Amino acid sequence: MNTRPAIESPNEHAALSVTFNTDSSRFVVGLDTGFRIFHSDTSQLQTAKTFHGGLGLVQMMGNANYLALVGGGRSPIYPQNKVIIWDDSKDKVALELATLTAVRGVQISKSRIAVVLQNSVRVYAFHRPPQSLARYETADNFLGLCCLTEKYLVFPGRTAGQVQVVQLATDSVSIIPAHSSNLGALQLSSDGELLATASEKGTIIRIFSTSSCAKLGERRRGTEFATVYSLRFSPSGNMLACTSDKGSLHIFDVPNPRKARPVSPVPGAGGSSNAEATNKWGILSNLPFGPFSDVYSFASTSFETGEEPLLPSPARAIERGDNTVLGTSRPMKGVVGWPDETTVIVVGAGIDARWEKFVLKEEDGRTVIFREGWKKYLAN
Repeated sequence: MNTRPAIESPNEHAALSVTFNTDSSRFVVGLDTGFRIFHSDTSQLQTAKTFHGGLGLVQMMGNANYLALVGGGRSPIYPQNKVIIWDDSKDKVALELATLTAVRGVQISKSRIAVVLQNSVRVYAFHRPPQSLARYETADNFLGLCCLTEKYLVFPGRTAGQVQVVQLATDSVSIIPAHSSNLGALQLSSDGELLATASEKGTIIRIFSTSSCAKLGERRRGTEFATVYSLRFSPSGNMLACTSDKGSLHIFDVPNPRKARPVSPVPGAGGSSNAEATNKWGILSNLPFGPFSDVYSFASTSFETGEEPLLPSPARAIERGDNTVLGTSRPMKGVVGWPDETTVIVVGAGIDARWEKFVLKEEDGRTVIFREGWKKYLAN
């Protein structure tokens, strides 16, 4: 196991945001002076762009040269109610979108732009000038939760705990009653056919089919409440990663009979088995209630959240009416990327911005996960 020491050069900037592109081959970081794009597998810098102001959110469009930018930090380069589509190949602004209220999130595909506000999601056609296609009302969405593929758009419903699933080909909307409390995280698989959700309690993760909205299964992260930082499916859709403020990275088996998974979980740990619960609770796993019969992760390890000043979460800050600018509340941590079936990348924003690489492998008949290396990536 390689736990080489981190490069200790002082960071010139704090990372205000961090997101992966669609296939997790790269991640992009918003700074108080522009953005940087890194290769996920090595954390090596690919592109750096300097602006005279901060970016609280940067979102890449797959492997294309377009990025969605939202101003943020102490000195935002753009107003809070504006989304800029940046063409990095031409080094100029391609499109601008303005809204009446502050932008909480943005998703971008080859054909659409989804702009997330506190109580709605606006969808635009990706061409000049941008054409408004749809508007959907939501419950309070302080975290800017939204996922977009070429087939589906998902975001919170009007009632706490619900998810709206939009089939983009038909504009039909389905409602999934995923949880009884507010949503804390949601994520689509790379093909858009699977949806994972977690509530603000962070104990249970539920997995749904987007085409039928049927629940395929649920997995227990733990018994104590936690803030789920990130969810991410493996490229095949047969595994799911989850990070939380407990500093733990969990890998779950996903009930996805359409595909075979090259990495085997703990023997007997399929979606219809209680093997994990049996291993954890013994005879108590026979009880048909509580956490004892639940399916737990088949592999887990810890990740570094780094040392950061104590700041409120985005939701709590906005509820109090302060720190509403992106990049001024608690920095993103534990953001998961999954570039190939056996490699998981975890990155965080903030002053102590870290990159960690984890590898899944077979050991003594079971699958284990270990950290192969880590780095303070802004020291590049």
